[in-house]
Amino acid sequence: MDRAAASIFAQNPGLVSLIQGRLGTLIGRSSGYIESLPAEVKRRVAGLKSIQKEHSKLEAEFQEEVLQLEKKYFAKFTPLYQARSEIVNGKKEPTDEQVKAGEDSDSVAEDEGAAVKEEKSDDAKNDTKVEGIPEFWLSAMKNQVSLAEMITDRDEEALKSLTDIRMEYLDKPGFRLIFEFADNEFFTNKTVTKTYFYQNESGYGGDFIYDHAEGDKIDWKVGKDLTVRVEQKKQRNKSKRTSDDMSQTLTENVSDTKQTRIVKKTVPTESFFNFFSPPKAPTEDDDEAASDIEERLELDYQLGEDIKEKLIPRAIDWFTGEALAFEELDEDDLEDFDEDDDEDDDDDDQDEDDEEDTDDDDV
Repeated sequence: MDRAAASIFAQNPGLVSLIQGRLGTLIGRSSGYIESLPAEVKRRVAGLKSIQKEHSKLEAEFQEEVLQLEKKYFAKFTPLYQARSEIVNGKKEPTDEQVKAGEDSDSVAEDEGAAVKEEKSDDAKNDTKVEGIPEFWLSAMKNQVSLAEMITDRDEEALKSLTDIRMEYLDKPGFRLIFEFADNEFFTNKTVTKTYFYQNESGYGGDFIYDHAEGDKIDWKVGKDLTVRVEQKKQRNKSKRTSDDMSQTLTENVSDTKQTRIVKKTVPTESFFNFFSPPKAPTEDDDEAASDIEERLELDYQLGEDIKEKLIPRAIDWFTGEALAFEELDEDDLEDFDEDDDEDDDDDDQDEDDEEDTDDDDV
């Protein structure tokens, strides 16, 4: 029965649209039950609504206090982030106490000691010195799934110059992500920021409602814009000539009218740096594209939250990959995992059958 219904809907998209439209008009409409209640019951319902309004006010106060608490502890986190940046960029070395506290076990410490000795030996041979932790932020970002999907091979060279990722709270609800870069061959910006703004009014439950984001303009060097690619296309010469002109020049250059030229055109392409050009909210005229834009807005906001809540606070765990152990798998990941297990089971069964066939042949 379900398959039959699905088949009908698949063959009649207009019917689906009609049903969705009808359902949309029913949302928020009363069934008539409340209106049919006695006056004294309606009075009690109104009283409950008043209590709910008081609850909503407290929820809004709660969210505001949570924000202030986040800002309070962010001020305590900031010196730790600064110390991390100094080590990452080779401005300072960690103290012996910090190294000891960071060692997970004696075996890890021994491995690290061996690695240090080997590194010193290699350095002595090559007479080179490595400062800080090269490609720290690029490696951390590539281990964060949502960010890794945005980074192309072309982006990596530019992201190697990333020296720090910071954030700051706005005076009003919202936050700003700050990406700091060393001198590089791609753009002149020292910092590139992206700011997330919330609406003035709280949502249902007192939560802050995301409004929009704004990103800095990247000053790309000539021919180095990673957000576009150049397409080349051959175009035949379409210049027209009169019969007199043709008769005069025909003997001079017969192939002149068959000449072609190369036309170059820049077109948008996938790049992490598109992150700084966030999508804009749909207008009333964009009904057809509204759902696609809304999805992109949601994804854009989630990326900002991932950087703010995951990447920045636990950058070293993303660099080492340890943070991946604490990531929650979504349903699609679990389904893929189950499918892989089923395939492995099928392969095992097939291997057992093959072994049985082999045994039979040997007999």
